[in-house]
Amino acid sequence: MSHGFAGSVLEFRSSDDDALIGGLVSAVAATGVDKHKNAQFAAWRDQNHVLREQLRDRAFEDSSLLLEYELPRRSRRPDVLLLHAGIIFVLEFKVGAETHNAAARWQSMSYAMDLRDFHSASCGRIIVPAVCATDAASIEGGPAIEMKSGVTGVVTVGKDDIGQRILSLASCAPAQPSLSLAEWLDSIYAPTPSIIEASVRLYQGNGVRELSHRYAHNLDVTTDMLLRQVERTRRQGVRTICFVTGVPGAGKTLTGLDVVHHSKITEGTKTAGVFLSGNGPLVKVVRAALVADQMRKGRKKKESEREVGTFIQNVHQFLRYYREHPDHVPRETVVVFDEAQRAWNQEQMARKHELSISEPAELLDVMERLAEWSVVIALVGGGQEIYLGEAGLEEWGRALNGRNWEVVASPEVLSGGQSVSNHRLFDGDAPLSLTVHEEPSAHLSVGTRSPRAQRWAHWVNEFLALDLDAARGVMPESIEFPCVVTRDLDDARAWLRAMQATEPTYRTGLVATSEDQRLRAHGIEPSSAFRIAYPFEKWFLAPPDDVRSSFALEVAASEFECQGLELDWVGLCWGGDLTVGPKPWTTWDFRKFRGNRWQAVRKERECAYVLNRYRVLLTRARRGMVLWIPRGSSEDSTRSPEQFDRVYDALIGAGIPPMPRAGS
Repeated sequence: MSHGFAGSVLEFRSSDDDALIGGLVSAVAATGVDKHKNAQFAAWRDQNHVLREQLRDRAFEDSSLLLEYELPRRSRRPDVLLLHAGIIFVLEFKVGAETHNAAARWQSMSYAMDLRDFHSASCGRIIVPAVCATDAASIEGGPAIEMKSGVTGVVTVGKDDIGQRILSLASCAPAQPSLSLAEWLDSIYAPTPSIIEASVRLYQGNGVRELSHRYAHNLDVTTDMLLRQVERTRRQGVRTICFVTGVPGAGKTLTGLDVVHHSKITEGTKTAGVFLSGNGPLVKVVRAALVADQMRKGRKKKESEREVGTFIQNVHQFLRYYREHPDHVPRETVVVFDEAQRAWNQEQMARKHELSISEPAELLDVMERLAEWSVVIALVGGGQEIYLGEAGLEEWGRALNGRNWEVVASPEVLSGGQSVSNHRLFDGDAPLSLTVHEEPSAHLSVGTRSPRAQRWAHWVNEFLALDLDAARGVMPESIEFPCVVTRDLDDARAWLRAMQATEPTYRTGLVATSEDQRLRAHGIEPSSAFRIAYPFEKWFLAPPDDVRSSFALEVAASEFECQGLELDWVGLCWGGDLTVGPKPWTTWDFRKFRGNRWQAVRKERECAYVLNRYRVLLTRARRGMVLWIPRGSSEDSTRSPEQFDRVYDALIGAGIPPMPRAGS
C-alpha cells in the first residue's frame, strides 16, 4: 500500500522531520505535488508539529499512525489515520483555516465511509472522521458524538485540542478489539467498481470475489448457482433458461458479465458464452473501455476490437445475423441477455423487421439450433421498460409455451415481486411442457451500485408512487447519500463540481429526460439527432480535461444513454414530461412534446414508460445527486412555472432538502 509514513506514534514522534517530508513527497509524487510544493511542505511541517505535540500523552504510546495513506484504485489520500484503542480516527488537516467548512467535513466523512464499506479490517469498527482547522478556536469538550460501530459524526477541533478530544472520545466508546498496524495494512481494500470498471477487470480474468470484499458474497452465490446450472445442463444434454432478478443496482449485469467470462465457460472445450444487450450505448461504452485497456497493454486496436466484439454484443445485431444465416449454428452455448424485460414484442419486431415473432421467441429459436444443449440467462429488472415495444417479463413466458426447456427462476419472477414491478413470467400456471425450478439464489437482494444508498431505490419507488410520507420515511441519511434540490442549474453544476473537487477521481455528470425538448431553453439539448451523433463513449470514459466528458456538465445523457451505466455524482435535470397534479399531489401529469406544444399521455402503457424513464434517471448515482427543477417562464406556455413549482414542493415533501446557501 502507498503511504508517506506508517508506524507507531512513538516512531513518529522521534522521526526526523526532513526524512518524514521526503517520505510524504515520494508517496504523493504522482498527484502533482510539485506544482504546490512550497505551500505543501509548509503545511506538512505544521501538521507534523501539531501531531507531535498533541500525541505526547502516554495513552498514545501503543497507537499507530499513517500519513498520506492512499485508498487503493482511487488515488485519494486522507491526511492522517490514527489507530487508537481499536478505533480508527480519520483526520483531515486544514492548516491556517479558522473554520471547519462543509467541504472539509464531507471530505473526512467520505474517507471514513469508504473505509467502512470497502476495507475489511475497518468494517465493523468505530470510525471517527475529524477535521482540524489549525487556527480555529478550541471548543471545551466539544459536542457529544455517539461512539458505536460504524462511522460517527464529524468531529471538529483546533490544533490545541486534538489529543484531548481523541482521548475523551475513546473513553466513551465500548471496549474495542485490538487492531495492529500490520493487520490493518495487510487487509483487503476493494471498492465496488462501476459497470465499466468491472467489465475491464472481469475481462482481465478477475472474478466478483476480487471486485468487492463486502458485497461479493451476494454476487458469488448467484454466480456459483448459474455456473452449476450450466454444468448440469451440459451434462444432462438439455436446455435451460435462468431468470435472475435483483433490486436496482444489485449487480445483475455484473453477475452476467462474470458468468460469461468465467474460466469455467471460457476454458471449456464445448462451452462458449456471449453477453447480449439491447442497450446500444452500454455495449458501445463497455467495448470502448475494454479496447482502450487492451491498447494500453500494447495490443493493436483492430485486434482488440475483434476480440472484444465476441465478449459483449448488441442483441439486435446478434439475432439479425442468425436471421440472415438460417443454417448457421451458434458457437455460443451460453447466452446472457441483459435487461431481458426490454426485449421487443411481436408488434415491435413487425415494425422493425416485418417479422411475426417476438425477440424472446427468436432468441430461443436460435439457441435450439444447438443439437446437444444450450443455456439462456435472462437478467430481469423491474420498472425499466422505457420505450414502445419493450415486451416485459410476460413475453418470455409466452415464448416458452410449448417448448421443452427447463426454467430456473427467481421467486420474484414466478410470484411477481417488487424487483419486477409485480410482473410475472406466467399469467397462470406454467405450461406443461416446462420443468420449473424456483431458485432463491437467483434473486440479488443487496444493492452493490452504491453501498451508501441501500434505501435510495426504495425512496424512488415511493416517490414515483407519490406516497410522499412513505418516501420521507425511507429517505437515506444525508451523510450516506447526499441529495439536494435546487431551482438554479448553475447552482446544481457548482454543487457537482464541489463534490468532485473533494473526490477528484469520481465521475460527475448531468442526466435528463429524452422527452422534454424545452430543456433546450436552458442549454440542454435533448434531441435524438444530437444524442445519436454525440460520442457518449467519451462522455463516460474521457478525463476531466476533455470537454466531451461528463465532467464538463454541458451535455446531459438521457435514459437511453445511461441505462445500465452509472456515475458517482449525478445532476438530474427534471423535465416537463412528468409533473405533479394540484394538491394534494396524488397524481402525475404525463406529457410528450410534439411540434411546438405538449400533448397529454393517456394510455396506461405509455404513462408507465414515463415513470420508468425517471426511475432510470433517479437511480444512476453511486454516491449522491442534485435535482434541478427549472423555474419555468410565465412568458412561455411550454414551460409552466406552476407545474415545476409543484414538482419542487413534492420533492421537498418527500424529504429532499433544498440546496444550502453557499458557505453553510
